[in-house]
Amino acid sequence: MKRVSILGSTGSVGTQTLDVISRYPERFQIEALAAGNNAKLLIEQANRFRPKQVAVATRELAEQIASHMPSGTAVLHGPQGLIETASGNDADVVVTAIVGSQGLKPTLAAIEAGKQIGLANKETLVSAGHLVTAAAKRKGVKLLPVDSEHSALFQCLNGEPASALRKLMLTASGGSFRDRTRDELVGVTVKEALAHPNWSMGAKITIDSATMVNKGLEVIEAHWLFDVPYERIEVVIHPESIIHSFVEFEDRSMIAQMGLPDMRVPIQYALTYPERLVSPAESLDLTELGKLHFRKMDLERFPALRMAFECGKTGGTATTVYNAANEIAVSRFFAGDIAFLDIEQVIEEVLGRHQVIASPTLEQIDEIEEWARAAANNYGK
Repeated sequence: MKRVSILGSTGSVGTQTLDVISRYPERFQIEALAAGNNAKLLIEQANRFRPKQVAVATRELAEQIASHMPSGTAVLHGPQGLIETASGNDADVVVTAIVGSQGLKPTLAAIEAGKQIGLANKETLVSAGHLVTAAAKRKGVKLLPVDSEHSALFQCLNGEPASALRKLMLTASGGSFRDRTRDELVGVTVKEALAHPNWSMGAKITIDSATMVNKGLEVIEAHWLFDVPYERIEVVIHPESIIHSFVEFEDRSMIAQMGLPDMRVPIQYALTYPERLVSPAESLDLTELGKLHFRKMDLERFPALRMAFECGKTGGTATTVYNAANEIAVSRFFAGDIAFLDIEQVIEEVLGRHQVIASPTLEQIDEIEEWARAAANNYGK
């Protein structure tokens, strides 16, 4: 029996994690659930899975849901509530499925408490990869990737010596605008940007997929997860999203991980590793599929990915600023405050004004993030 805490239980990854867990009640027990503002869904989840703790964004929301919780469930709130659900309980595994850099501190707290991490919050490593990986190494904690691409790489590398690796190859669907030129992106709507052709994901990640920021974040995450230099990480467009990523070894052999696009597969593998259990996902039939397609990545068409590689190679707070500026830019796009193509412009402008700190402390990361968010908010004003 594994005891599991889920940070971001009402989001896309969180709900799919609970779907996986519900199929194996003899294997898993929910210890804690943390959500933002989706009180209705959290109440349903809490009464079904009866966790010891739940957390929501604000004190007011905590007071509203308290009377709807099952007996024995403590209701927490705010940033400290997130940290408590991550570290202040008996969970063996913490699935970090919060979107954005707010996942950093609870993830660090969970690591310090000795919890294994099912990592679905890529911004944690993007913002502070040097701190997170050092803490995990010191505490003997595994960072088990939940993203389909990193789970694929993890599986391909399993049992292989680091010296045998030549390169990591991340695949990208290309997002909702993969077949449009940059000129055809002028004036696109939020609704169009959210129409991802392959995956069912949260809104912010879907926009990041369209700009290729999401792949940029994944490149930085892969660097930290697998300790591979950026020069040996590549991205290719693979429209079908069947090969989730692959690796090339020094002897020029390649290993790829394949499957239909279904996040429950990498989620389940992170929860059950090193075991494999029957999955609710459908089987892949290659004879029905017939063909797979691949295209070289065009960094002029997707400048946000180019910036991610540049920030990764620069290191320090460059990646922190990249992520923070993007979070604000995406929120402004949702609000109708800026155009889709302005997202890239916001990131580039904020990066251009930033003086990089090579090895920042957690406090410095907080300060830099606050500065980057303010700078991104002021773009065009």
